[in-house]
Amino acid sequence: MFRRLCLGRLVLYYRLIFASKAVRMPKLHQIIERHWQSPNPFLSLLLKPLSKLFARIAAKRRDDFVSGRLKSEKLPVPVVVVGNIHAGGTGKTPIVAALVSGLQEKGVKVGIISRGYGRKSKAVHVLNTASSAADAGDEPLLLFRQTGAPTAVGSSRSEAGRALLAAHPELELIVADDGLQHYALQRDMEIAVFPAADTGRTNLDLLPNGSLREPLSRLASVDAVVVSGGKADAAFRPSENMFASHIETGRIYRLNRPSEKLDLAGLGNQTVAAVAGIAKPERFFDSLRNMGITLNQTVALPDHADIAAADLPNADAVIITEKDAVKFSDGLNLNHVWVLPVCAIIEPDLAAFVLERLEDSRQVV
Repeated sequence: MFRRLCLGRLVLYYRLIFASKAVRMPKLHQIIERHWQSPNPFLSLLLKPLSKLFARIAAKRRDDFVSGRLKSEKLPVPVVVVGNIHAGGTGKTPIVAALVSGLQEKGVKVGIISRGYGRKSKAVHVLNTASSAADAGDEPLLLFRQTGAPTAVGSSRSEAGRALLAAHPELELIVADDGLQHYALQRDMEIAVFPAADTGRTNLDLLPNGSLREPLSRLASVDAVVVSGGKADAAFRPSENMFASHIETGRIYRLNRPSEKLDLAGLGNQTVAAVAGIAKPERFFDSLRNMGITLNQTVALPDHADIAAADLPNADAVIITEKDAVKFSDGLNLNHVWVLPVCAIIEPDLAAFVLERLEDSRQVV
């Protein structure tokens, strides 16, 4: 009922604004995302009551789990949740990869569980070398390939966790990717990722009027907050344990032959296009421009969008994200497609903090 009411109001606004056939109608998700960044007064008037209702529903749901009125499950190994209070676009995936890699470097046998957004199957799936994005979702598959950590996906994180432990009983710790609001799974630590661009904003709101899943006050109850993508506003300190992360880019490599790196100097006379199916595609395009690459065309797709060879623009070189790269099968004749690798640098050491926190709570890994 709540979703139908939200959609009805959005469609009404959409039709009112773009009733004239002479006006090119942007996609609905584009209107909403623009509104979240620069609130439209008329749209706020329509959606504000729904955000208040959403806030009450979200608060009651969390309270029901915390109080025990709704059942939650505890796995036999410690669970560290890395999530956010935003509806995506915080740069969480590279931070999960960095945390898992940091734990591995310290000798911890760590696994990953995730919902697997965008995959075709609803069954729990433990990833293997033959897994595809259709099996696992783009982000879990990317995490699995980047870290090599045992990974399982499922709409029920508890079921995914049990399946992962059954397949890999040696695991000592599980990192739950994007499970902050999945209260049916008990957690030993919570880490929230928050974008630097929003740390100074005063007009943030809950869905659907804003991009928040939970209110800012939720950050006071997590174990740590990681500010992603820049410097936080000086007044932003919702947690005693604050971390900062930034993205570093690696050398662009050929999709079909990762050992081959792109010669940027050789792009001078070539047409170059960039394609990104991520929440903030402009960040990707800006990263390429900051590397001195002139982009003749950019294609911004919705986050987690399906992408195939036929969707790629006609250019001498097409550069895509690692998240999109996992959607392409091996063996395709895509020698003109290149991939920009990125990694998150987190300061101070988040993996060390996690281990110290678990040890302090006597859950020694």
